Amino acid sequence: MTLLNSVTQRTHIAYFSMEIALRPEIHTYSGGLGVLAGDTARSCADLELRAVFVTLVNKAGYFRQKIAPDGRQLEEPDWWDPAQFCTPLNAMVAVEMEGRPVWIRSWLYVHRFEHGHEIPILLLDTDFEQNGKDDRTLTHFLYAGDEAYRLKQEIVLGIGGLRMLRALGFEIHTYHLNEGHAAFLTLELLNRYRIPQEEREPGTPPYDTTLVHERCVFTTHTPVEAGHDQFSYELFERVMPDFVIASELKRLAGPDKLNMTRLAFNLSGYINGVARRHAETTEHQFPGYHIHAITNGIHVGTWAHESFAKLFDERLPRWLHEPETLVRALQLDENEIWQCHRAAKADLFGLIENSTGVSFDPAVLTVGFARRMTGYKRPLLLFSDLDWLTALAARHPFQIVMAGKAHPQDDEGKRTIERLHQIAHELEGKVQCVFLPGYEMGLAKTLIAGSDIWLNTPLAPMEASGTSGMKAALNGVLNLSILDGWWVEACIDGVNGWAISTGAEASTDGVDAALLYEKLGSTVLPLYYGQTGRWRWMMKHAIGTIAYYFNSQRMMRRYATEAYLPHLMT
Repeated sequence: MTLLNSVTQRTHIAYFSMEIALRPEIHTYSGGLGVLAGDTARSCADLELRAVFVTLVNKAGYFRQKIAPDGRQLEEPDWWDPAQFCTPLNAMVAVEMEGRPVWIRSWLYVHRFEHGHEIPILLLDTDFEQNGKDDRTLTHFLYAGDEAYRLKQEIVLGIGGLRMLRALGFEIHTYHLNEGHAAFLTLELLNRYRIPQEEREPGTPPYDTTLVHERCVFTTHTPVEAGHDQFSYELFERVMPDFVIASELKRLAGPDKLNMTRLAFNLSGYINGVARRHAETTEHQFPGYHIHAITNGIHVGTWAHESFAKLFDERLPRWLHEPETLVRALQLDENEIWQCHRAAKADLFGLIENSTGVSFDPAVLTVGFARRMTGYKRPLLLFSDLDWLTALAARHPFQIVMAGKAHPQDDEGKRTIERLHQIAHELEGKVQCVFLPGYEMGLAKTLIAGSDIWLNTPLAPMEASGTSGMKAALNGVLNLSILDGWWVEACIDGVNGWAISTGAEASTDGVDAALLYEKLGSTVLPLYYGQTGRWRWMMKHAIGTIAYYFNSQRMMRRYATEAYLPHLMT
């Protein structure tokens, strides 16, 4: 409790996220949303921003992925023991659900910056004897269970998390909601600022929504409809009877369904998307709201391969605290960058051989693709024409490494993994292709840094931002991507990577596959094998024109000045 005692009075920002990636051994994340939250915490420590993070302990994780011999995804609980990394806190709060108290305690994880600043992360837990059997499992599985399970989880996060902060003595002025999962905290604030009937004019709302607006910042992360949690009002009323006035809740969260994104929109004074294109897309999706744009970034100290980190330490000694100095990578020796890349590539190939028994050729161009296995990410786009791929590989050989998890309830995503398994067999002897199971932080770092090309093929404009390509560029890996999300802002075609699409508002599989094949066959592969000097020059420009800006320090400075500071001054 020493850390909390020293920071509670000085910490006025609380960051709520359903998931957060703290380290590979702590399975409290599933993908990009959690990785972003973890990078946010790390940059808060770097910049000495006084913030506390709130999430769920997720003891069974998202899931441990295994791939059966026939390519089927197998899912197992991914248990971890918080006692190995965290300190249990004594404070206990309750949220009444279905007429009974659900008790919540928290674990404290402390992220320490190398210069000494510490950031507290609270991991909420319901798994102890005061709760019944079902309630004890509410903080076990990330993104699992039925609608009622998810609803209760989000009540624990939003309402329970806010009550936990108060119990621990925090005096929070600004609540940052990382996606809509935590939007129930706005209902707790509404109740805190409820206006007694005798003090308000007839016909006026019973809550002081202005005070809630002044305290809430909301970051939305997806233009995909399925990414916006919605619950039936009947279910909410059964679980949380009379928690708020029903007519007011429907006014704020939507007339038909309790839409967590709309609830957050209506009760947040600052709303932002995670890239300029995404902010525009969100304004079209939710007319009537002004959406700011703060493009995501990555924590450079976390995602630089060891060989690059050593080079940066020697040549750009302030790069960790001031990533903008990475623009001076343009002055680095290209042969040094290539040697760093060779080390990263060797690490990846060692991992591939240990995991699959397959040996990759270090002289052959390696295409990397790793992300959630879901429809709009289009992991099969590269394989639209296997005959074309085979013919191209005969002229210019290349090899492919892929990874990613499909949600256990996403049958299409799971079929995609099976199809990738079949394709790898069909291409055997023609194009080396492997799928690595268990995509997580450690694997991601090795896979991204060791690829020559980082491929991204989302269906535009469905990519909110994307941060894996930023990690690639930091390590001199060239992006080959649909012009969507962050890549619209970063791409200088032929200088720091390549755009696949034309930048149109929407894309189609047929057109994008043709553009991808044309770029690979006429530009990327001939350059790799025929103009090695130009390729290494582009690697240097990937670092110098991307990593200096698309980092989480820049991102957090913008949040601090544009979203947090105005709230603290009201």
